[in-house]
Amino acid sequence: MTKNFARDVMVSPVLTIREDSTVPELATFLTENSISGAPVLDSRGKLVGVVSVTDIAEDETSSSLRSESGLHSHGWEGRMNPEDLKDLRISDGARQVRDIMTPTFFTIPDDTPVPEIAKTMVAGRIHRLLVTQNRQVIGIVSALDLLKLLMAPARAARKSAKKPGN
Repeated sequence: MTKNFARDVMVSPVLTIREDSTVPELATFLTENSISGAPVLDSRGKLVGVVSVTDIAEDETSSSLRSESGLHSHGWEGRMNPEDLKDLRISDGARQVRDIMTPTFFTIPDDTPVPEIAKTMVAGRIHRLLVTQNRQVIGIVSALDLLKLLMAPARAARKSAKKPGN
C-alpha cells in the first residue's frame, strides 16, 4: 500500500499528557514512551497545547541550569533521543506542563497528502501535526514519521538484495 495521506503515516492512538502534570513527570513520560513531544489536555480532556523536550530544555536554560549532556540550546530536538532527558537536571519539580507548553497546535485532516504535510512542517518549522477526522484528534504525524516514509524504499531494496538467489 502506498502511503499518500496523513491517515497512512500517522501514529495512533495519540499519547497525551495532562496540563497539571509536573515537568519531571513529563520528562519520565517522554522517556518511557521514546517520544519527543505530546499534545496537552486539560482536566476535561480538551486539547490545550503541545509540549516537547525543547520546552523542557528551554525552561531549564531560562532558569540558568544546564544539562550534563550539553543540550542547552534551542533547536536540538531533532538531534537528540528522549533518553537524553535522563541526564537533564530539572530544577523546579513543582512546575507544571501548563507552565512550559506551547498553547498553540497545528492540525491537519486525515486526508492531507504527504507532500502537503512535509511542506507545512518545513514552512512552519513544525515538528509534529495532529491529525483530525470530524474535528477529533485521531493521530499525530511527526517529522520522524516522514523520514521513515522516505527511507522505506531504501530498506525494501536492501532486504530484496539480501534474499537468496539475488
